[in-house]
Amino acid sequence: MARIEHVTHAADPRLADYVDLRDVELRTSMEAEYGLFLAEGEKVVRRAVEAGYRVRSLLMAPRWLESLSDVLDRAADAPCYVAPPELVEAVTGFHVHRGALASLERRPLPSVAEVLAGARRVVVLEDLVDHTNVGAVFRCAAAFGMDAVLLSPRCADPLYRRAVKVSMGTVFLLPYARMTHWYDGLADLRATGFQVVALTPGPDAVPLAEAPFADRVAVVLGTEGAGLSGRWTTEADLRVAIPMRAGVDSLNVAAAAAVAFYVLGSRTAS
Repeated sequence: MARIEHVTHAADPRLADYVDLRDVELRTSMEAEYGLFLAEGEKVVRRAVEAGYRVRSLLMAPRWLESLSDVLDRAADAPCYVAPPELVEAVTGFHVHRGALASLERRPLPSVAEVLAGARRVVVLEDLVDHTNVGAVFRCAAAFGMDAVLLSPRCADPLYRRAVKVSMGTVFLLPYARMTHWYDGLADLRATGFQVVALTPGPDAVPLAEAPFADRVAVVLGTEGAGLSGRWTTEADLRVAIPMRAGVDSLNVAAAAAVAFYVLGSRTAS
């Protein structure tokens, strides 16, 4: 069971994992160096622990001790730092309205081949740099039955706190891997037997509802704003579009993902 330790000063060195959570550059380098990530909120913390991530520590206001007692029981001998909400805010740099945080150890990512083994419906993200969008796409993928996610080398980190929070912990449920190179990434995917489907508003795209999907499908989504690169659009086996009314030329990538995953799931369900 976790050790309860009360904290009274924001500068306490024991709270180093939780410092300045809104500083993206600091957090990215720090979390990579120490092999950790942060989970925020009762449900997300519980899902991380249930997924088997090892707890480094927890930080919470006193009122969360009872509702998270099951998590504390599973946290081995990790410390649980208990502090008033205003102290937690001083450490993290924002009001933690969900009241509880956990620092957890990262695990080595599986290879692309390991993630694709046995998968039928896969999401491929090309250079999404917004953590909110990455988290939202994971949540949509989990909701509509996608089997796995592949990330291009420059995609944002799914385990960054904001991505984890927006995903509501579904980043712990879906296997994912990061491609080691971008240029031939889709060719490698196709070689494993996947039909590569690019989601694009391009004029040569087939309406999503009419697309002839194969048994194994990889849906490719492009970066915010610019969309898919020319190379990945051209490399795709099939280009599909979500028909929209005049005056609207595109959707947010997470909204487009939700529509595409729903249609794909309804068309390829066993």
